[in-house]
Amino acid sequence: MKSTVEQLSPTRVRINVEVPFEELKPDFDRAYKTLAQQVRIPGFRPGKAPAKLLEARVGRGAILEQVVNDALPGKYREALDSSAVKAIGQPDIEITKIDDGQELAFTAEVDVRPEITLPDYSTITVAVDPVSIGDDDIDEQLQSLRQRFGTLTGVDRAVQDGDFVSIDLSATVDGKSVDEASATGLSHEVGSGQLIDGLDEAIIGLSSGESKEFTSTLVAGDFAGQDALVTVTVGTVKERELPEADDDFAQLASEFDTLDELKADLRERVGRVRRVEQAGAIRDKVLETLLETVEIPVPEGVVKAEVDAALHDAVHGLDHDEEALDALLAEQGSSREEFEADARKAAERSVKVQLLLDQIAESEQTNVSQEELTERIIFQARRYGMAPEQFMQEMTQANQLGALFSDVRRGKALAGVVDRVSVTDTDGNAIDTKELFGSEAGETVVADEVVEADDDAADDTAADVQDAQQ
Repeated sequence: MKSTVEQLSPTRVRINVEVPFEELKPDFDRAYKTLAQQVRIPGFRPGKAPAKLLEARVGRGAILEQVVNDALPGKYREALDSSAVKAIGQPDIEITKIDDGQELAFTAEVDVRPEITLPDYSTITVAVDPVSIGDDDIDEQLQSLRQRFGTLTGVDRAVQDGDFVSIDLSATVDGKSVDEASATGLSHEVGSGQLIDGLDEAIIGLSSGESKEFTSTLVAGDFAGQDALVTVTVGTVKERELPEADDDFAQLASEFDTLDELKADLRERVGRVRRVEQAGAIRDKVLETLLETVEIPVPEGVVKAEVDAALHDAVHGLDHDEEALDALLAEQGSSREEFEADARKAAERSVKVQLLLDQIAESEQTNVSQEELTERIIFQARRYGMAPEQFMQEMTQANQLGALFSDVRRGKALAGVVDRVSVTDTDGNAIDTKELFGSEAGETVVADEVVEADDDAADDTAADVQDAQQ
């Protein structure tokens, strides 16, 4: 077999393939064997009919068509391997010649990973906000802890912000009852904004047994996007009484004996959260700087597939009603064109991030150990509230372990770049990234918290890119 490659653009090639018919002999043998089991010819046992008789029965053209269709995927992969083309996505294959007994020729156009020239990382400088911990931050954490140990007490007064109430809800749209927006004895924290828009404003000032009507836009169900007339009736009203912030509370809520010790621990916890946030900001700034600095041609086929998938998911959520999607977008002050433009922008960035980090990982020969992959699986399982074994099983069934491996490798590669750039805070103080990202590339102190900054944006295209690289 012979193959040549034409570079159509930085992200697309055409592979021209010529296959001598003698290389198709195994495919012909399989086709005859399969056909012999299916076609009954008098005088021959199943599977024993000669090829010439089979051809006479079904026609040479039908057999040739089956052989070519069966052979094309393998010959395409063989051409990829021999040419070292780094394909992304599915190819567009066109048969250009079938000379029976002599030669099969076809072309395959496919998107490819572009060549990316990486910069000298030591020339990159980024600045992020300094870690700042104030007394207000500690007071906020202490208040949250007191709320966890607070008690609810019934009160005989009108509803106030922060109260806990039981309510009954009903809703109608153009006089039609909305069952999914109705509830009885529903518990709600006033001011949390966790239920229907406008609810908190409506019930503040009501007393037990009183009702009020208000208008709210429904966000789910058969009437999603439409205005509903909602009636709320207040049942019980309770307020939360907080324990005093003293040494006794410190002993109740923690392992510490004094309030000062508890506050010191809260300060350390807040400090760790701030350092994680700073590490994430550093990672994001470095990545954005790289994206602005490096020229990354985007494979159009991969981007289009992502845009189509986003549109499909949006329509699928509305029972494939195209008009419902247009109406929903219009109510949001948007349009189909704007939706697709936003989806394209997100897809282009996602693909660029993956191509860039894959190039860095390849250039740095970044490896991922089984332990690192296992740590990510455990972390992701915890994030989704699943047992690691269950998460692993679902990832395997969805054929997503390769994508997860790639995500870990990309995060590790980026951590290695962060280790070589100049990082300061906005006050001009140098930041030692080794304290945040470890002394070796990828061995991060806060890796699990930080590495997810771009995972969600990249997840949609991870499978496409991963499949293409295998």
